[in-house]
Amino acid sequence: MRPPAGLPGLDPASSRLVEVDGAGADAGSRRTWHVLDTGAALERRGITPVGTIVAVHGNPTWSYLWRALVTASLARADAGDPAWRVVAVDQLEMGFSDRTDLRRTLDQRITDLAGLVDALGIHDPIVTIGHDWGGPVSLGWAVRHRERLAAVIALNTAVHHPDDAPLPFPLRVATARGVLAAGTTGTTAFLDTTLALADLDPAVRAAFRAPYATAARRRGIGGFVADIPATAADESTPALRALSAGLRDLDVPALLLRGPKDPVFLESHLDDLLDRLPHADVHRYEGAGHLMAEERPYAEAVLDWLAEKGFVDAGSPAPALATADGADADEPAPAPLWEALTARRDDDDVAVIDMSTGFGGAGLRVSWRRLAARVDELAAGLDVLGVRAGDRVSLLVPPGPTLTAVLYACLRIGAVVVVADRGLGIRGLSRAVRGAVPDVVIGELAGLSAARALGWPGRRLSAVALPAATMRALGVEASLADVARAGRGQPLPAPPTADADAAVLFTSGSTGPAKGVVYTHRQLSSLRDALAEHFDVGPDTGLVTGFAPFALLGPALGTRSATPDMDVSAPRTLTAAAVAAAVRASDARIVFLSPAAVRNVVATASALGPEERAALARVETFLSTGAPVGTPLLRQAQQLMPNATAHTPYGMTECLLVADVTLPEIEDAAASGDRGVCVGRPIGRGRVRIAALDADGRATGTPTTDAGVTGEVVISAPHLKRGYFRLHLTDREATRDLGDLRGRWHRTGDVGHLHADGRLWIEGRLPHVITTPQGPVTPVGIEQDVEAVSGVVRAAAVGVGPVGRQVVVVVLEREPGVRRAGVASAGLGEVVRAATSQPVAAVLVVPSLPTDIRHNSKIDRSRLSAWAERILAGERPTTP
Repeated sequence: MRPPAGLPGLDPASSRLVEVDGAGADAGSRRTWHVLDTGAALERRGITPVGTIVAVHGNPTWSYLWRALVTASLARADAGDPAWRVVAVDQLEMGFSDRTDLRRTLDQRITDLAGLVDALGIHDPIVTIGHDWGGPVSLGWAVRHRERLAAVIALNTAVHHPDDAPLPFPLRVATARGVLAAGTTGTTAFLDTTLALADLDPAVRAAFRAPYATAARRRGIGGFVADIPATAADESTPALRALSAGLRDLDVPALLLRGPKDPVFLESHLDDLLDRLPHADVHRYEGAGHLMAEERPYAEAVLDWLAEKGFVDAGSPAPALATADGADADEPAPAPLWEALTARRDDDDVAVIDMSTGFGGAGLRVSWRRLAARVDELAAGLDVLGVRAGDRVSLLVPPGPTLTAVLYACLRIGAVVVVADRGLGIRGLSRAVRGAVPDVVIGELAGLSAARALGWPGRRLSAVALPAATMRALGVEASLADVARAGRGQPLPAPPTADADAAVLFTSGSTGPAKGVVYTHRQLSSLRDALAEHFDVGPDTGLVTGFAPFALLGPALGTRSATPDMDVSAPRTLTAAAVAAAVRASDARIVFLSPAAVRNVVATASALGPEERAALARVETFLSTGAPVGTPLLRQAQQLMPNATAHTPYGMTECLLVADVTLPEIEDAAASGDRGVCVGRPIGRGRVRIAALDADGRATGTPTTDAGVTGEVVISAPHLKRGYFRLHLTDREATRDLGDLRGRWHRTGDVGHLHADGRLWIEGRLPHVITTPQGPVTPVGIEQDVEAVSGVVRAAAVGVGPVGRQVVVVVLEREPGVRRAGVASAGLGEVVRAATSQPVAAVLVVPSLPTDIRHNSKIDRSRLSAWAERILAGERPTTP
């Protein structure tokens, strides 16, 4: 039986039926399999494949799931790329393959697949790819035939289920007595529920349903569910255990792709797979679910990945190529982050000050001696509790002495700290924490309550003392005080190596879902060294910071640090008085704030008294980083700290310090006539290149240091991230087309140019480049022109229309503000158009522009562009 004609995306020429002798419990029979096979098409083209991809679907889909891979592989072959034969199977009892009377276990299905591979005369080497319960089947074949194997790929699957853990809820329902037969075979409920996990075109949904029109043809669906090995006594448990153990010995390339919105195959299943295949490349398609193959361009990702691995002729990978994301392992390792803390362990001077409300005007003060002892106690205590090197520890604790101590304790034993702040919002924070799959969550009451309510993984430790009943209700096994007591007098484990992972820091989410950025100990130590050298930080410098990424570096720098009284997840809560109080308490010479914090500090300056102003006058260096800060705002901030040199370092979560510029340098650079924001020259050993834009606004040019070339900013530094957490495709995009550059480089997604004097100018974000018929236009220069108009508070320039034919639309906030969004008055529109040399098609006004929470300055231009297009098409005005 073959699929009916006309199924969307399915080429009937690839469909074939294959007769295969049964094996195992099916020996003596002859079965008909339906497969999608590109072998004949390649032969007609005279193309010899480098190997074969054997694709195995799960339950209740069929080979139709892999149609994109079939199509993409042939297109690549026609384009002259190394050709892969694709064989996508319909497992027996499924799709358009035979229905039999044999109950097929996991072991039998692996045996079935082996018989089909032999019957088809598939040439080595073989790449297996499986989805859902096709994952164990394909990986089971791989483990048993590793001599024929080139690589393994898996999408949303699992190979192990702990004996003491319940099945995921959907599977518990499906396997319940009285439900299984009715839900999987007697009705289409299981099929319908699975297909509802993705937003499918009705014709595609019908195609997936095509093989399962009757109860008789759905028996395989029920059989698959019945065979789920949920307990040690289940028939397929031995086969599952054998293959999961065998994966640890597979040393072939591996790729794991996942849609995180899967209610069946969870992050813990991916974590388990990575424990067995630690060398695997991983990519999580944020927003995709169980049927990720229907929601994301997985086929291109698979074929690109195989090309990366260098399969060229006989299917063997070519010699490993030098990559732009390689480690700096040949360089001498810098001193560990805790070196200064160890060196001052007998020092009774103040190390950390917490100015939070409740500690009085002087704040909570912790000495170097006490901090070092606490770090040692917590480190040893965590070790006693079984926290090991490589374990991920999510820290949901506000900046201050407690967070400082537990963070350095984790780093000291080699645990990987996961830092995601509340500025992401509850949904963003939950997505970040769950995606990081922490082994341990350490938090205060609010964080632990969220962990319990939202089902975050990991053991729970409380940063504060809680009643016993509350701890039981939240699943908390100990407080940090308990941990410290357990570690008192205990030896510390060996420290981690310089190239071990140290931290996962999450981006702000202002340019898409927040991404986890992985740093090694070497890279964090290099960041400390770059900061200390560039800003001349010494033991007596003192540091006040309300900017979370740098709030924890005081002990690493060997200088006292103070956290002002504020909600660090909402920088706009910081006042000038709070900054002054922290400076007075710490006698700090450096103040480090985020752009959103600076704005409110300036706005609240009128409340300062003489003593507070005198304290701020002692500040020598003022820094604001994370997003551009306008020159007028910098001038106002410097008026509060008249003896300080104002700096605006340029950086990002991926490389927290790239370049730096002072206010005098900004004012001097303004005379150059360059467009954009001057962010200065690279810091320390950092390097900057520009990849030029093409007519469609893509950065396709070879990275260069030539002056005046507008394009994507490409950076390198010893303190550049190792990579993104489980985002292989994002890592690849960030290091693509780097030409002959050597070392670790990163495509920032920022657009700008280099001046002849070596200074870097930022002109916007790559996705926000406006592609007009006259060529690409960057937004920041237009916005600067418009913001010079009287009454304009903030502006955003966006493109509306198709790529290559976009027009410029300006969206602005004004003073006085407007209550409703809409088209600007004719007079305002005329003034705005006159302010810039770039033709402006329309001017819109809004009550406020959409910005990120962390910085309150990164405008979501993509969102604004879509909104402006709707408004200009005649939709009723709404707030963007």
